[in-house]
Amino acid sequence: MQFPSILASTRRRPRSATPALVFSAVLALAALLSQQPAAAQNNTNDDVLVQMKQAFQRGDKARLTALLPQARGHALEPWAAYWELKARLQEADPSEVQNFFARYPGTYQEDRLRNDWLLLLGQRRDWDGFSASIAGFRMGDDAQVRCYATLVDTLRSGTATQAQADEVRRNWFSQKDSDDGCLTAADRMVAARLMSPNDAWKKARLAIEANRPQAARGAVTIAAPDALPMFEELNASSAKFLTGRAFVAAKSRKELVVLALIKVAIADPELAASQLDNKWGPMLSAEERNWIWGTIGRQAATKLWPQAGTYFANVTKNSDLSDDMLGWRVRAALRAGQWKEVLPAINAMSEASQQDPTWVYWKARALAGTGGDERRAQARDLYQSIAGSRGFYEMLALEELGQRTVAPTRPAPLTPEEKATARSNLALNRGLYAIAIGLRSEGTREWNYATNLHDKGGMDDRALLAAADFACQREVWDRCINTSERTKGVVDVDQRFPMPFHDTVLRKAQDIGLDPAYVYGLIRQESRFIMDARSGVGASGLMQVMPATARWTARKIGLTDFSPSQINDRETNITIGTNYLKLALDDFDGSMALAAAAYNAGPGRPRSWRNGPVIEAAIWAENVPFSETRDYVKKVLANTTNYAAIISGRPQSLKERLGRVGPRDAAEPEPSKDLP
Repeated sequence: MQFPSILASTRRRPRSATPALVFSAVLALAALLSQQPAAAQNNTNDDVLVQMKQAFQRGDKARLTALLPQARGHALEPWAAYWELKARLQEADPSEVQNFFARYPGTYQEDRLRNDWLLLLGQRRDWDGFSASIAGFRMGDDAQVRCYATLVDTLRSGTATQAQADEVRRNWFSQKDSDDGCLTAADRMVAARLMSPNDAWKKARLAIEANRPQAARGAVTIAAPDALPMFEELNASSAKFLTGRAFVAAKSRKELVVLALIKVAIADPELAASQLDNKWGPMLSAEERNWIWGTIGRQAATKLWPQAGTYFANVTKNSDLSDDMLGWRVRAALRAGQWKEVLPAINAMSEASQQDPTWVYWKARALAGTGGDERRAQARDLYQSIAGSRGFYEMLALEELGQRTVAPTRPAPLTPEEKATARSNLALNRGLYAIAIGLRSEGTREWNYATNLHDKGGMDDRALLAAADFACQREVWDRCINTSERTKGVVDVDQRFPMPFHDTVLRKAQDIGLDPAYVYGLIRQESRFIMDARSGVGASGLMQVMPATARWTARKIGLTDFSPSQINDRETNITIGTNYLKLALDDFDGSMALAAAAYNAGPGRPRSWRNGPVIEAAIWAENVPFSETRDYVKKVLANTTNYAAIISGRPQSLKERLGRVGPRDAAEPEPSKDLP
């Protein structure tokens, strides 16, 4: 392959790339593509690819078509061709689609377009075309496509099975937004009496809870099409719908009342509880009342209200609740110290949820706390089933067994052959190249496809380690970490917990008395060590600092020459980020859990969330109302413990880092009023 404009291409690269990364990515692809047909060896104009991505985002079909000839022969030509055809797929001739499949066989782009094409064929009810295309679909991760596939199977055989209906139900319930595939398949299963109208009403409830009225409307259409006008009324104003409405015995009317009370409960749990107690409760079935009380209890629990447990106590049958409601019932019980409520709520969860380490751990704690040799033995078995260093609850389970987190034994070194196999993988190389020229989303998706979806079951452990090593050597740390995390039987700590910028991080942390393991634990979660990482809300750099926070911190530490343009400078970003983290840690009296929550959600929220009983920080973290922050706190603390074990070479305790959380003691210094 000829690369006449390597230096020019490098000069034109987006700011997200580094010269070394672009150059190494180009050379790697040059070596591979030199073995490809001549048509794939004559273009390295990276700017064309960047322009085509921008045109695709704008929906500019004409611009895409005009630029495509210039992208022919580029290493990332499959992306250019995908964007151009995807933008006009609605009017494309089927032969064009088939030609695309033939030109780019085995690529992510071929499978991505096949996914798009299958959805379009399903919407057009072209079942013959769908059947002809589905066999080549490798990803298989689109729930709507799976619903269409099940529907086609039933149409071709003339019958449907209960197993097919169960599959449709699972896929339909997992979809938050309205979709044609699962809605159509569910309609057929209800008509065949393999699913019931109750399933459709449950879908409507879940959709209303998720604020997806279009999805709820579709479910109501299946369950009771004659009730659509009343649904529109309650969707417009649930309070108005419920005011003065006389009870009607028809199930559809009762279910509409349930939907209306759910909407009220989302906004005002107390009002919903009052209406259920004083008006609607006697008119509804036990199952309907239980669902509404579960909704009210969950909403109260997310507000950390002490009466959440009282609301949940009105539920007469836990199995009538969704897994989400049951999770919040457990959280509320843990926060209130009502351990007797924990076990039955977890036991009522679906089998999949019960296998989540979160609920395995708390179930074991509940069993161990009830006493008796048999229950303690059951608890020990549960701890042993998850114990390890892979995550927050795995570490806590390990400590319940009397052990602490240590750095895992490194696997056998990769062989030259294993490394060569990863480095010769075209999809991995294309992924790194895309990332290098600023197309991070595209590069990440192609990389993930190569490692996890291209082959059934994905790469095995050794292949994943080799792919991760490839990314590590190119300093693409997010792919290095995420790929290594997928291994099941081995753990390479150098890949999973790398320490880029080691001297800078240690120096900055030690200068202000901050644990470097905590800094690394936070950076790993914030940015995966991506220098130019930028969040949807404007946080930037390694430590994902918001502009206003950066300005405030710079003033606080006397960094007089700071300007916003410096935020992506590595040294400056680490300086600002570590100092802000230390200020937050001091503000929360040394609590790593509270400071991590403040770093993610701002200090005002954890100041409020800490009010209430004095509890284990693990229970406090599990009760954080925001799912993103709840997950963040647990991962930062688990990362920190792993980094501490690696840095110190000694066993580490997550529990000791967690401590306990409660209201600010009157003797403590007043928190900083201006901490942003």
